[in-house]
Amino acid sequence: MDGTQLLKGVLDAAVLAVVDHEDGYGYDVVRRLRDAGLEEVGDASVYGTLRRLYAAGALSTYVVPSEGGPHRKYYSITPNGQELLGEQRIGWQRFSETLTALISPQSQPQPVPESPTSSEGPAA
Repeated sequence: MDGTQLLKGVLDAAVLAVVDHEDGYGYDVVRRLRDAGLEEVGDASVYGTLRRLYAAGALSTYVVPSEGGPHRKYYSITPNGQELLGEQRIGWQRFSETLTALISPQSQPQPVPESPTSSEGPAA
């Protein structure tokens, strides 16, 4: 299975988790994601995700001077980002359990019951 498509759906959670563990600058976040097993993650995807999460208020930034080159912009998780990460952890756990049950060789897919309002139409 191609992990690239799966990665797109969970990159926000992965980036938030890495930065929650320890603040980091862009390439540092990329390196830690790859070291964790997400070898296929692209630099541009991570940088775009960092910018988007920053714009959404999930990350904040600060600059650290560098002796050997340009200053580095570090990202840290905000309280809003920690809340979002918590929600994503719960969502991932549910998704993971459901998919594991579905693809398990012993399982048989079970129909999802319709909600009472969906089959009856709008209430009058």
